[in-house]
Order: sequence, then C-alpha cells, then structure tokens
Amino acid sequence: MRQAEVVVYGATSAGVCAAVAAARRGLDTVLVEPGRHVGGMTSGGLGYTDLGDARVLGGMAAEFRQAVADAYGVAPGHYAGPEPHVAEQIFLSWLESAGVEVVFDARLRTVVMSGERVYSVATLRGDFAGGAFVDASYEGDLLAAAGVGYRVGREDRGLHGERFAGRREVVPGLHNFPPWISPFLAGGGLLPQVADGPMAEVGAGDGGVMSYGYRVCMTTAADRIPFERRPGYDEEHWELGRRLFRHWREQGSTPRAGRLVGLEPNLPGGKCDGNSLGPFSLSVLDRSAWAYPDAGPAERERIRLHHLHHAQDLLYFLSHDPEVPAGVRAEVGRWGLPADEFADTGHLPHQLYVREARRMLGERHLTEHDLVGGRPQEDVIAMGSYHLDIREVQRTWRWVYEHPDPVPMVVTEGYLSVGVAPYQIPYASIVPRREECANLVVPVCLSASHVAFSSIRMEVQYQMLGHAAGLAAALAAGSGKAVQDVDVAALQEELAAAGQVLSL
Repeated sequence: MRQAEVVVYGATSAGVCAAVAAARRGLDTVLVEPGRHVGGMTSGGLGYTDLGDARVLGGMAAEFRQAVADAYGVAPGHYAGPEPHVAEQIFLSWLESAGVEVVFDARLRTVVMSGERVYSVATLRGDFAGGAFVDASYEGDLLAAAGVGYRVGREDRGLHGERFAGRREVVPGLHNFPPWISPFLAGGGLLPQVADGPMAEVGAGDGGVMSYGYRVCMTTAADRIPFERRPGYDEEHWELGRRLFRHWREQGSTPRAGRLVGLEPNLPGGKCDGNSLGPFSLSVLDRSAWAYPDAGPAERERIRLHHLHHAQDLLYFLSHDPEVPAGVRAEVGRWGLPADEFADTGHLPHQLYVREARRMLGERHLTEHDLVGGRPQEDVIAMGSYHLDIREVQRTWRWVYEHPDPVPMVVTEGYLSVGVAPYQIPYASIVPRREECANLVVPVCLSASHVAFSSIRMEVQYQMLGHAAGLAAALAAGSGKAVQDVDVAALQEELAAAGQVLSL
C-alpha cells in the first residue's frame, strides 16, 4: 500500500491544481487518475476558456493562463485557450516540478473508512492511504464510495425556492427544435435520437442532467484526418437531422456550418474547439447521460462510446449526407481532426464532457440565491462569474393541440442562460458534513444545486477551487485536524498570497 500525506483522485484540472498545491507546500502527494491523461476537459477538447469576468481570475488559474501565453509568446488572453496537447504539457510540467507522483489507469474500486475518515482507496493499480483526500473527479466517485450524501440532476423548484430550477418551459430559441417536425418514422415508431415518455411538469425535479458530448478539436491543416464513415454508422439514426435540414430548406433559413458545430479558428494553429451551438449538435440529448453518474464501469463505458460514436457520425453526416445542403457539406468537409492531437485515441478527445454528475450535500449548499443575489461568504476561497449556463437536458416529443387533430412534435428542453455578477464561493461548500467524512475535500462535485452548479462548473473555477482544496488538504493532513476545522483565515491568507482573488 502506498502511504502518502495527501491523495488526490482524478487528474482533472482541479485535481492537478490540488495535487500541485499540496506538493508545493512540502507534502508527499499522489495523484490517482482512472484514465491515461491529465487535465480533464482543459486538455480534453475544451480549448475555449469560459472565463466570465476576468477580474475574478487568480491563483493557479491565472498561473495557467500565463503559462499558456508564455507557451505561445503572446499576452495572456490573446488566444481563447490552448491547444489540447499544450494544456496537458503545462500540467505535466507542473506535476513533475512539484514532485507529485501520478498513477494512471487507477480506477477506484472501493474505499476503506476508519470511523468518519477515509483510510485508503483501493484502485485497479493498488491501494493508497493518506491523511487527507481530494475527490477531483467529474463524477464524484470517491465521495459516493465514502458514504457522503449527494444529489444527481434537477431538483424541484420548491426545494430551494429557485426560480430557474426543475423542468423548463419549452420555448423558441437557438438551441430548441423548430416546430412541426414529426418524431415518428414513416412506418410507425419513434425516430432515433428522440427520447420517449412524458416530460415532468414545468418546475418539477426529474433527475435530468445537462447533456454530455465531445468537444472535438478540428483543423483545416493539410495533414488533417478527414471525417470518415465509421464501421457501424447507421443511416436511419440520422433521419431526424435530415428532417431538420428539410425544414430549414423549406423555411429558407439554413444556418451556416459554423453555427452548427462551432467552426471558428479560435485556438492557436488555426484549430477550433467544436461546440454544441444549435438544436442538432455534438451534445447527445436522448437522456442517456441521465444514467451516467450512478452507473457502474461497464454501463459508463457503453454511454461513453455512444457519445463518441455520435460525435464521429455527426461530423460524417454533416460532411457527406446528400440531404445536408451543399454549402454546409463543403464547409464541414474543409475541416478534419488534427494529426498532432489525441494520437492515442484516434485523434478524438480522451475526455467525455461530463457537464454535471453527482453534487455533494456538504456543510454549505450553494443555490441560485447565492449567485444571483451575490451573497457575501465569510469563508470565501475563490470567486466565480460565469452566467448560469444550463445546457439542453433532453430532446423528446409532445402533442400540440391544433385543429382538427393534435400534432406530434419534436421538442428540445432545458437550455437556460442567465447573467450573474461576480460571486464568492465558500470553503464550506467543498467539504462534506462533519458527521459523514472528516478528511475529504471536493472541489468539482461541490455542494450546490443544479442551477448554481451550472455556473460554477467552468474549468477556470475548477482550477481555483482545486488550488484551494489542495492547500486545505495539506493543512488538514499536516495538523491532523478535520477538514471542517481547518483555519480558514490561514487558508485565505495563503491563497491571497498566491494571487487568488477573494473579493472585488
């Protein structure tokens, strides 16, 4: 068994920052990663940095931004973000210089508790004991295995009195399906990519999570890998897309290709970060993501491959299907996968975009009111500023009551974007309730409602929260105190000295 002072599970950007922060403080730190890469989405396809108000950027997030600028010889913020391989190189260099031991392919199996403390974690690559633990995974697997309470998905609007909670109204919008498209196949039965079953009532909690997908890095470079037909590509699976393009053609309003998958060269080297920009995109909306947070390894892998194949097949569909307008096909066809990215995963990202999974029920539970109302937090450890950004939750269908007979119609539901002023994130939101676990810090699946989490979930926030979590774990491990008893004033002083912004 490997004995360390601080054990970090999950080499997301939060996990890297937590491990480096603890190690820089002189503690023996091990970073345990279930996959084979570090950086999570920051190095896994999400090159475009969702920043919000740049004034709140500090600590290791600001350090990373400067490292990106130095890598390209430009001013900070010159590019929207780094190329994926550059982001990973920066994180690997940090880990090496800090002396962090990194263990790959170490998926969590079980957690051994000693009273209210995690004693060790058992993984596929061995067991790791520590004085303090950080769960920096996107899924919250360590916190769940340790018996810490959590929620998954949308809560009822009445639970916290949140205006934006629960199932959303179906209204027109950029991300919503246009009207009058039938959800049924010509011979009966539901179209692929449309979920069946009634939606919950407006405002009701339904456990739905924001859609997942792959943020595909693309390029127009001469050595690009073209979008090819995958073995297993199913023509019938894309009938919904054909109907959408027919509808647009009839309306005379087909969007340009760049508005479908984000073909904007916003990264260095002329690369782009493919995003989900409309009703039919890289996001998978068939509710398959709803099962992911609590699923076992085999089911998660099935869901991951479902999303990966969707990304591959969508790009082939948009560049080859005769029902797609020629201009869209030509523009998408100018792009391909970069030869110098993701070589070990077929040039597609190694990280599924898990926009949300478990959310801890910790010492302090953040809600919409904390963010929209800008409530001051005495134990602030970082600031956020990105708008409430709930991505689409489902694509389903409903009857629309028209004369003389009801009409079945495809609908997309869940998208929401609401601006917020910069807000403070408290230390109590990243630690469990005292009676549940005394030596675990959770900077990613922190204690927040679905609505509040939709803003906090950005990678720069994860970096700043990971920084705070690593220092807190180091303070707890070094003193033997429970994480709930860490001297927050001392933590704040150390964070401020490292450039963390705690107030404006």
